[in-house]
Amino acid sequence: MDKKYFVYIILTVNNKLYCGYTDDVERRYKLHVDGKGAKFTRANKPLKLVYTKEFNSKQDAQKEEYRIKHLSRKEKDALIINISN
Repeated sequence: MDKKYFVYIILTVNNKLYCGYTDDVERRYKLHVDGKGAKFTRANKPLKLVYTKEFNSKQDAQKEEYRIKHLSRKEKDALIINISN
């Protein structure tokens, strides 16, 4: 069985976005909610998971995370909306 990796975006209670990658989205999101996921989400409490995308390799997921982190907020919002519809 091939391992899958995911890029995810979390919306925080103060309307900020956090992007990361993982091999287990549910486990990683729970860590963020519990204050153990990342420094950013300890200071900006997660509200909900708003985006996920699956990849076949860790390297591809990391490249996409890097790309998303360099998008403007407007571009990130459009990415989230396009996936949700």
